[in-house]
Amino acid sequence: MINRKRKGFTLIETGLAVLMFLLGVTTVFSLVEFGYFGKDYTFQQALSIEEAQRGIETMAKEIREARAGEDGSFPIVRAEGFEFSFFSDVDNDGEMEKIRYFLEGTNFKKGIIEPQCCPVSYPSSSERVITLTQYVRNAPPIFRYFDKDGNELGPPANLKNTKRMRVYLVVNVNPARPPQNFVLETDVLLRNLKED
Repeated sequence: MINRKRKGFTLIETGLAVLMFLLGVTTVFSLVEFGYFGKDYTFQQALSIEEAQRGIETMAKEIREARAGEDGSFPIVRAEGFEFSFFSDVDNDGEMEKIRYFLEGTNFKKGIIEPQCCPVSYPSSSERVITLTQYVRNAPPIFRYFDKDGNELGPPANLKNTKRMRVYLVVNVNPARPPQNFVLETDVLLRNLKED
């Protein structure tokens, strides 16, 4: 009798080889996916923080320059915890626009209403709204108001007593994962309000 040895793999060896190959491929794809989503998350967080910083800088400049509306209205229209409205010439055309900063869900937005003529009015139906930044996670109010002596007011604040305000934004793309909340804060002195 001739004893022939088989050359090749058994069914069990083949199955184990395929299983190890699939395990290796799955591991590689998981690492690539983890790296991609980690990088995407970091990019989204950085982008949101940058948008919020730009928005807060623009908002502070516009609020400092608040003036009476074209219809003679007091410079501040509304002073609440998550919404602030005022008049300012944001497009440098010589006319005061009605500006509204507000939080809608997790989106921090800006509304602009151009004055309409004869008689002068600011119809809310003509408001243009843009999103300044997403992922705002404020539990405390965004806006806090102070009188000329530094005493905190409201919200809603007494409009005529408001002389300074603090803007406080908390930005986080995903609160369930690090990094933690990023806080942006600034104080704004309303320059053009008349003293009583």
